[in-house]
Amino acid sequence: MEHDITYYAKKRHTAKAYEPNKKISNGNMEKIKELLRYSASSTNSQPWHFLIASTDKGKSRIAKANEAMYPFNNPSILGASHVVVFCSRLTIEEDHLSKVLEQEEKDGRFDADPAFKEQMDAGRKFFINLHKHDYKDVQHWMDKQVYLNIGQFLLGIATLGIDATPMEGIDVKSIDEEFGLREKGYTSLVAVTLGYHHPENDYNATLPKSRLPYSEILTEV
Repeated sequence: MEHDITYYAKKRHTAKAYEPNKKISNGNMEKIKELLRYSASSTNSQPWHFLIASTDKGKSRIAKANEAMYPFNNPSILGASHVVVFCSRLTIEEDHLSKVLEQEEKDGRFDADPAFKEQMDAGRKFFINLHKHDYKDVQHWMDKQVYLNIGQFLLGIATLGIDATPMEGIDVKSIDEEFGLREKGYTSLVAVTLGYHHPENDYNATLPKSRLPYSEILTEV
């Protein structure tokens, strides 16, 4: 049975316990990777990197790095089928912008009008430099692009019948050190555990959703 997108928005929940022996299929993992890759970002800047732990060893490394500050999140990390760590770039310099531009050209975005390549490059740099030099919040701006990805990701995986737990409660410094992220130009932001919730231990699965009414959150003009 097919459902519209609002069905999944209302059905999904933050899983509190996983069935550790139930694993995500390779086919669904390929779709999950596509969700990560095809997210929107401001000016198509894509200032992100993703660390995917699919093995017990990989999940244990994340849990070990997380033990000192957020041990209460480790049962989800260890019990989940997979863990995705969402990372943001530390800087957004010419080498990255050139890669984005060349990929756009390779994918045919400038075929109709080659002059659009130069316009796209200039427009992207305008907004990045605005945040870098005038607003002086370019790191925060890049982080926001990663959060755009997370929002799409949570809804997307729900359509695959996969449960998730987004967690900002991760020891960013320790995880960065464990995986050498900062040396590679990234820093971790959020982890999302993925898998299939435990029907008996996941108390949140049976709780009703609670959201503020339209009268509080919506103005139509």
